This record gives sequence, structure tokens and C-alpha cells, in this order.
Amino acid sequence: MTAFGLVFSNIHDKSIPELTRRRTMASVPFGCRYRLIDFTLSNMVNAEISKVGVIVHNNYQSLLDHLGNGKDWDLARRSGGIKVLPPFITAFDSLAASQLYTTRLQALMGVLSFIQHCTEEYAVLSDCDVICNLDIKDVLKKHEASGADITFVTKKEFLTEDKAQTRTFYETKDGRITQVYSQPKHMSGEFDVSLNVFVMKTKLLYDILVDAMSRDLKSFSLDIIAKHVDDMNFAIYEHNDFYATVGSMEEYFECNMKLLDKDVREALFSVPDRAIYTKVRNSAPTQYANTANVKNSLIADGCEIEGTVENCIIFRGAKVSKNAVVKNCILMQDAYVGKNAKLNCVITDKNVVIKDDRELSGHPTIPFYLNKGVTV
Repeated sequence: MTAFGLVFSNIHDKSIPELTRRRTMASVPFGCRYRLIDFTLSNMVNAEISKVGVIVHNNYQSLLDHLGNGKDWDLARRSGGIKVLPPFITAFDSLAASQLYTTRLQALMGVLSFIQHCTEEYAVLSDCDVICNLDIKDVLKKHEASGADITFVTKKEFLTEDKAQTRTFYETKDGRITQVYSQPKHMSGEFDVSLNVFVMKTKLLYDILVDAMSRDLKSFSLDIIAKHVDDMNFAIYEHNDFYATVGSMEEYFECNMKLLDKDVREALFSVPDRAIYTKVRNSAPTQYANTANVKNSLIADGCEIEGTVENCIIFRGAKVSKNAVVKNCILMQDAYVGKNAKLNCVITDKNVVIKDDRELSGHPTIPFYLNKGVTV
């Protein structure tokens, strides 16, 4: 059984516009040293997938810097490996901007030639907004055994009305999808929520796209899945371990803070034979001064801690100065917190400088966000 991977890097950029203003959803930093795409790529590589196409839209310079040639995921290969797939437009097309894709189906149409030249039997498609350690090898095995046309990875979850408006989920019977809901209003209850990972035969994917192009279809969920639940076999694969979705700044903050729970860290990073890989950087160990007071925090290499840090996620190269108090915060790479500053529920992007004696506070539901390179 052979398979190739397709990763959608920009599909959910509008969910967290603060963090995707200068980057893709795939390259949003997470958990001290990772990017969101690390989980998707690692899941595929752990399933022995050696060819991965990353579909990009715009603002993907930071993603290119992170991926490099793919060697950190063992994807620097002579045949296969990792391929970045930008939108195909011409320099002389006045409608170029309007032709950039906005849906998953349009994104797939734009890389039809890549799919056409893939000789692998199966295609594994995945978004980058879900954080989990998924056994894709088992998904492929169950898909082949079931004889389904498409298998969708799901998680049984109770959705409130607010959360339902940001999710795609299904009603199922005997492991088969009978009804599709895509971001509906005024719905709540327990459903099989999509993790935006699905598997199908490469030939079926190609045929679906050719047919969709001939009829100018737009939505994969509504125009393909919802309209064919009766005449095609759409199965589900239930993921029973930890997962988290980044659908808003509140959820991004919550996902990071969940890493302070040992059980969550073990579910993500301590699964035998399913490591999560990322770009390797060689940094000196973090320095803790005599005045430092650190509780229940994750701190990456290369930091300088002189003040009080509690319930925080701190990325590489950050500095917390003497007498500063930082609680319930996410400090991204090379952030600087000045002396006597007080922060609570703050998210600082890269290279943010917070000068001496500043006081900033948010709330877990609305964290205070500072844009990349800002000085306060």
C-alpha cells in the first residue's frame, strides 16, 4: 500500500487573522518550538509517506524558511520528498488576485497536474488547524479493509452553538456518514467532528476534481460530500486520543495552555514510534538567574529568565527581566519583557519588546495580543 500526502497550509487563515497576517496557518508557532504543520507532516512521515505536497496561497515565506528542504522530517529525497505547490497564475493576468483559491476544492483543482503525476495508490489530505498525534498508517489500513470511497478522521465531541459554527461535522450510522453539516447556525449536540484529515484512492480524487471543474463546483463538503452521501460510501475513522483545533485566538491560547498538563504532553509527544518532528535549531540552554521564580511553565532553549514566570509557554530566545511578573502568557521567539513589567494572559508575537514598568492584561477568552515586532 502506497500513499502520498497533500497539506492545505492556508485554508483556515481567517480563523486567527492576528497570527496569519504575515504567515500561513501552517507556520503559526505552537508549544515553545513547533509550528502547526509539524504535526501534520510528522503524522504522514510516521505512516511511511515519503511524498508530500504543501499547497500554499500567500504569505508563505515563513513556511518556506521553516520547511527548508524537508530534511528535518526525512523528506529531503531524490524522488518524492516535500514539494511546495503555489497557485498557478500568469504575470499578465489582470484577474490574478481574484483567481486565487478560497476553498479546499479550488485549491485541489489548482494542483491537479501534481495529483495526475502521483503514482501512489492512495491520497492522504490534511489541513493544518488540528493538533494531534494521529496513526495514519492505521487509518489507511482501516480504509482499505472497509472498502469505503473516502474515510474521514473524526472525534466524537459535544458542540455548543458557537463551536458548531466553526466546525464541519457528521451524523453517522454504523460507521457510515449519513448527513454533513458545515459551519451551521443554531445547532448543538454530540456529533462526529471532522479533524480535516481524509483518505481516498488517487484515481478517485482525480476523477472528482475533473468532474468538479467541468461543473464549476466550489465546496468539497457541500458540493461533493453532502450531495453524494447516498450513492457513495463515506466512512469515518474515530480518533480516540487527544486533539485540539485552532479556530480562534481563544482556542489558540487554550491549546497552548493545555500543554502544561502532563497527560496532554504525553499524548502528543510520547507515543511510541510516532515522534513529532520540527526544524532543529542549536541553542544554548536557558539561563535562570538567582532572582528567577518559575512555576508550571514550558520554556524553550536560549532564554534568559530573571523574573517571575507562572503558567507560561515561552519560545526560544525570550528574555524576562528582573522583577518582571509574567503569568498565563505565551511569549514567542525573541520576545523581551522589561524590568518591573506585569503581564497576564498576553500573547506576544516574535521580536516584541515590552519596556520597563509596563502592565498588560487580557483574559483567557480574549487574550491580549501584540503583533510581530511591536514595542510597547
